[in-house]
Amino acid sequence: MNIRHSALAVLVAVLWGLNFVAIDFGLHPASGNGSHGSGGAADVPPLLFVAIRFALVVFPCIFFVRKPDVSWKAIIGVGLFMSAGQFGLLYLGMALGMPAGLASLVLQAQVLLTVLLAARFLGERPSKRQLTGVVLGVAGLALVAVGRSLVAPVVPLMIVLAAALSWAAGNIIARKAKAASGLGLVVWSGAVVPLPLAGLSLIVDGPAAVVGTLTNLQPATILSALYTAVFASLVGYGIWNRLLSLYPSSAVVPFTLLVPVVGMTAAWLLISEVPTTAELAGGLLLLGGVATAVLQRRAKPGDLGAPEVRQRLGAGLR
Repeated sequence: MNIRHSALAVLVAVLWGLNFVAIDFGLHPASGNGSHGSGGAADVPPLLFVAIRFALVVFPCIFFVRKPDVSWKAIIGVGLFMSAGQFGLLYLGMALGMPAGLASLVLQAQVLLTVLLAARFLGERPSKRQLTGVVLGVAGLALVAVGRSLVAPVVPLMIVLAAALSWAAGNIIARKAKAASGLGLVVWSGAVVPLPLAGLSLIVDGPAAVVGTLTNLQPATILSALYTAVFASLVGYGIWNRLLSLYPSSAVVPFTLLVPVVGMTAAWLLISEVPTTAELAGGLLLLGGVATAVLQRRAKPGDLGAPEVRQRLGAGLR
């Protein structure tokens, strides 16, 4: 990759890393820096917030972006797992107290989970290197869980890990669909999200909370929703898809390893989140596992490291 395109790849990693802090600010617009990630109830219902985000992703883009040449079943599946499931669980976990920086790290488990799901449902035999990465990643997650349990309830971490699993399932569906237009799949599958999650929020949070939030949206929530929809989803994904069309995915996807680095650094600088020693050590081990699974010079046919599969891994990071 030339310098310009490498800089664009770094920019995307920065946009995606900052996404987690933006989500945190949007969920807690009235709390101030001292309360973010503290485990208190969110000011904005998380499922409603996801619905708002994807409403902005879909409209008005859906009128200008062509429907991808895949089945409606694939579009709905990607929407349910990669968008509604992933982000619904992620926002819920963060609303319940999962720190933004740690969330950006744990969500990277989706790479390792995709390896396992692809072996089970697609018959894509993982390489020894990928299996080694999975083992390292699982050990890292276990260490993070232990470190987290010493200072806070571990349930939000488990919810974010479930978000990673949902994302991995979405990767498998997208892998089978093989949509030529990645942006089209993002926009059209995103249309699956707003109504179901808004309806679920009505049931879980109650009409009063939903109506109260919509009629009294805080500037921080509006800016957060715009950032996550426009910069994290549309701009970030647009640049990423373009880079993947120009270069082998093996040259592009490793830049995603910068996402949790940016996420944790931004959380430390902007909302004073400092991981414990155990969380940091587990995080480094997890990233080592992801790096082991992703950083391969040459992919073999049938491996999850094949270019089109790794394109899906990168494409999902939005």
